[in-house]
This record gives sequence, structure tokens and C-alpha cells, in this order.
Amino acid sequence: MSETNGNSKSKLHGLWALTNRDLKKWYKAPVIFLLSIIQPILWMGLLGKAMNIGAIFSGSSFALPPQLATQFTPEQLQQLGAYFAGLQSNIMTGAFSTADYFSFMSVGMIAFTALFTTMFSGMSVVWDRRLGFLNKALSTPVSRAVIVFSKVLSATLRSMFQAGIIIVIAVAFGLQFGPNFTPLNILGVFAILFLICVGLSSIFIAITIRSTRIETPMAVVNLINLPLMFASNAFFPTKLMPDWLQTIAKVNPLTYTTDAVRQLLIFDTDWAVLVVDFAYVGVFAVIAASIGIVLSWRFLSK
Repeated sequence: MSETNGNSKSKLHGLWALTNRDLKKWYKAPVIFLLSIIQPILWMGLLGKAMNIGAIFSGSSFALPPQLATQFTPEQLQQLGAYFAGLQSNIMTGAFSTADYFSFMSVGMIAFTALFTTMFSGMSVVWDRRLGFLNKALSTPVSRAVIVFSKVLSATLRSMFQAGIIIVIAVAFGLQFGPNFTPLNILGVFAILFLICVGLSSIFIAITIRSTRIETPMAVVNLINLPLMFASNAFFPTKLMPDWLQTIAKVNPLTYTTDAVRQLLIFDTDWAVLVVDFAYVGVFAVIAASIGIVLSWRFLSK
């Protein structure tokens, strides 16, 4: 478009307007906005504290049978008690790289929230098509790539907002930060979340870009939601999984996302591992976004 008619030549023309439209449907709906805040609280409070795996390896879990206890002197029993009391920390650290499973699990909840929020981004395209808004958007000078990326960006911003809530709640519930943690690490957390959300949103939109039925994205969500989550290290370390599942987890971008967040928040940071995590998720985001843009040029229609 020429500059004389007042229209912008920018290829990102209309991006924020479309993104803000989707965000308004979220934060101007009090019930939806409130539920998006309550949901992380329920997950952290119920699932996070209910799965008290550390208690399994507590000293009380290794109580000697009465007939065996009589064969030890009180001093020996005291030494055994001290050994079992320290065993919990050793086992937990060896398995989860942290003595506190709640901290391990709460970081996994950040990745879960990113997945849960972005996987519904494809439904927005279907609704816009059925309600006629997509026809109007396609009739404007806004490019098809911008229409798709506005959906991606709105889902990404919602996910990052919820992730911030999860971190605050986790701290209130007892999240134990790692020895190398600084407030600047939070910026790294949001950076890796931005990348994974862009990638996941692009994939979900690409899958449903030609769909006219809401059942299609729902079926996709139900099919790959839990496999993506549990075939990662969100709730359980990859090294303790069966070999065939480890192979899947090692190509799952959620595994690298969760590991990066743990490196930044609760682990003794290994910078070489962190760089690999960011590189893998970054490449995934670029490839997924490119696929979404190419498909929007070819298949996004009225």
C-alpha cells in the first residue's frame, strides 16, 4: 500500500489489533479470567502437595520389624535411624536432582500450563471462521501470516501470565530455589516459555487451519495432550523412564523446556545444558512457526 493513503507498509500491520482482540475475549470475561488463575492454584495445592514422594523414603518408612529390632543395641538402633533419616535426601537428590519433589513437580506445572493454554489456540481459528470474523480479516490488507501469528502471540501471552502466577504460588507453597538462582533467572524462564508457546501454538493452529468443525481441534487436543506431557520430564525424570519412553522424551520439546526452567530455578545451573535446551526449543519454535506461516499462505481461506 502507498504511504499516501495512510496505510502502513509494515508486514506486521494489524498484528497487535488482532492479538488484543483475542486477549480482550480472555481478560474481559471475568469467569474465564478467574478460572485461568484458579486452575494453577488447584494444581499446585492439590496435585503438588498430594504427591509427597519424599515421604515414601522418610526414616519412618524403613522401620525395622520388632523381631529384628531386638537383635540390635539401642546405640545401633540410633545409628540405623540416623542412616535412614539421611537416606531420604540422598535418594531424592539422586533421582530428582533435588531433595524436594514439590519443587521438581511445580516447575513441571509451568510446562503443563503452557501446553494446556496453547493447545486451544487452534479452536480460535475455527470459531472465527464459523462466526464470520475470519472472512472480514481476510478481506483487509492484513496478511494471512499476521492473522495466524496473532493467535500464536495471544496464546503465548496468556501462558506466560499463568506461568508467573504458578511461580508465585509455588514460592508460597514452599518452592526451594537452587544455589545459583537470581531474580534475573526469571527473565530466562519467560524467554524459554515464549519460545515453546510460539512453537506449540503454531503446531496446533497448523493442524486445524482448514477445519470448520470445533470437534476437530478437540479431538487433536484429547489425542496428544497427555502423551506430550507424560512423555516428558514434567513430573518424572527422564533417566528413570523405560528405554523406549526415554527415546520419545529426548525429542519432546517439553522435556527441554522443563529442564531449562529447572536449571534456572531449582538446579545447580549447568550452563552447557541450558544452552542446549534453549537451542533445541528455539529451533523447534522457528520450524513450527515457519510451518504455520507457510500453511497460512496456502490454506487459510474464507
